[in-house]
Formats: sequence, structure tokens, C-alpha cells
Amino acid sequence: METIYDLIILGSGPAGLGAAIYAQRADLKTLVIEKEMVSGGQVLTTYEVDNYAGLPGIGGFDLGMKFREHADKLGAEFAEDTVLGIRDAEAAGDETVLAAEVGNGLKQVVCEHGTYLTRTVIIATGAHHRKLGVPGEEELAGMGISYCATCDGAFFKKKTTAVIGGGDVAIEDAIFLARLCEKVYLIHRRDELRGAKSLQKKLMSMENVEILWDTVVESVNGEDKVESLSLLNKKNGERTAIAVDGVFIAVGISPNTELLEGTVALDAGGYVEAGEDGATSVPGIFAAGDVRTKNLRQIITAVADGANCVSSVERYLNEQ
Repeated sequence: METIYDLIILGSGPAGLGAAIYAQRADLKTLVIEKEMVSGGQVLTTYEVDNYAGLPGIGGFDLGMKFREHADKLGAEFAEDTVLGIRDAEAAGDETVLAAEVGNGLKQVVCEHGTYLTRTVIIATGAHHRKLGVPGEEELAGMGISYCATCDGAFFKKKTTAVIGGGDVAIEDAIFLARLCEKVYLIHRRDELRGAKSLQKKLMSMENVEILWDTVVESVNGEDKVESLSLLNKKNGERTAIAVDGVFIAVGISPNTELLEGTVALDAGGYVEAGEDGATSVPGIFAAGDVRTKNLRQIITAVADGANCVSSVERYLNEQ
């Protein structure tokens, strides 16, 4: 007889592993499906985490391993596979519908190497930071390049940093860093910022912030750490270089929700529409972590989302 899980969790970043831990404690028959060889999600690429409660200064990889070890210790079951879609079990005979509208009954999680039956699903597929795609970005990731100022800004106190972007997040990052750093460059490819006027006004009042207009980064330079940026002014064609200790890239993030189109409601940015309880537009499907609509995307809020979702899963199962 085919195994029927109480819960299948898609993704094993902090949200997915947090959910796995709480699901095991709730005695739910649970499977975590992760496409990568190693659990942990984006946290694995963070050199040092200084804002996770109780573990200041822990390495991102070490924190991810601790999450996984905790889930393993409680007996969580894992499968390495790539999810293709979710569908109602009654639609099992239709091999062409991998993201069909899901009903209230058993759900199929269709993967490259198998299909799994479950009563509930937690989507914890996360999001990915948009990248510049310039030389040095991949090589120096975690060695002075960051995509989260509130996560890593404290490591650059009294140093020189650069923020790349022109929206609300970039401006907020520059303001945040200006309170810590000796000098902050805000590099924007246009001649005006896109962020809120109130934020722009605050930014302009900060004496240690310099905005480089009409400018793009051509490369991030350094040996074992970031040392400088090579820049191009798009208006006059002038090439320059500035010395920096850290670079914060804030050109947007994209949720990993391609497989969910047509399954659950997504907002204009592609995020799963779900509140603090994780409930989506489809009964029995929940969303946790960076993949859902929320204001603060941090490791600690992702783990909390996982716990909230499991609480919602328990209520849902008790009502069936």
C-alpha cells in the first residue's frame, strides 16, 4: 500500500527544517523534499550569522547543519528530489496536469523521481536574491558581498561599504549602514531613486552617504575579500574604481514559486499569499518563510513560520 503522509514539506531551509522539527514533535508522519544535496537553504552561503537568538557569530553553514541535525535527531524523513507540481490525488490519471487546482482531499506531490501522497503540504521553497552577474560576485560571496544589510551590516562597523540599487530596500540598507559605517556609497544605474520620498529625504540628510548616479558595477575586486569596485558611468562613459570593504546588493529578490503557478494564489511579485498562520488559498496547503507574503525575511522569522504552519496543519487535520 502506498505511503500516505500527514505532511510533506517542500524545501529544507530554516522554514522547512523548523516545520520538520515541530512536525516530528507533533507526531505527524512527515516527509521533507529537498532538491539540493545539503539542507539549509540560503543560510549556507552566509559567512557569519550574528542575529540568530542564542547563537551569535555562528557560521551560516554550521547553523544550517544544526537545524538539520535537530530534525534528524527527532527522526524526520528526507528525500532528495525536484518537485514538479502539486495536484489533487483524484487527478492522478491526468499526466499533463502537474499544477492543477488542488481540492480538499489527498494531494499528490509530483517529483522527477517519484510521486508522493499527503494530506497536507507546507511550501518552504524560499526565494533567491537577484544578482548583478558581474565578475567577482560569485567568487567573493560571503567574503564582503552580502544581500542583507540587517544580517551582515554589523561586521562593517567604521568601514567603507557600497549599496547597489535604487528602491526602498537599497535606501533602507544605506540608511542602516550609515549609522554603522564610516562611509557608504549608494550606486544606482539611473539619475533618480525609486524608493519612497520619505526614505530619500532621510538618506540625503546623512553626511557619510555618497550617491553615485547613472553608475553600474562592472566587477567586484579582491583576493580573499572584497577590496574595490570597478564602475562605469553610463552617461559619460567614464570608468572609475572605489575602495570598499563590503558590498550590499539590493536589486530585488524573487520567490521560488514557478512550480506553484495555477496551484495557489500568488501576489503580483510571485509570492504565495499567506498570513502568519501560513494558510494559502487552497485548504491543506500552507506556506512558510521567504516564499510567502511578509515584511521581514530573516532566519528567525522563517523558523517561526515553520512552527506556525505546523500548528495550522494540526488544526486542519483535526477538522477533517
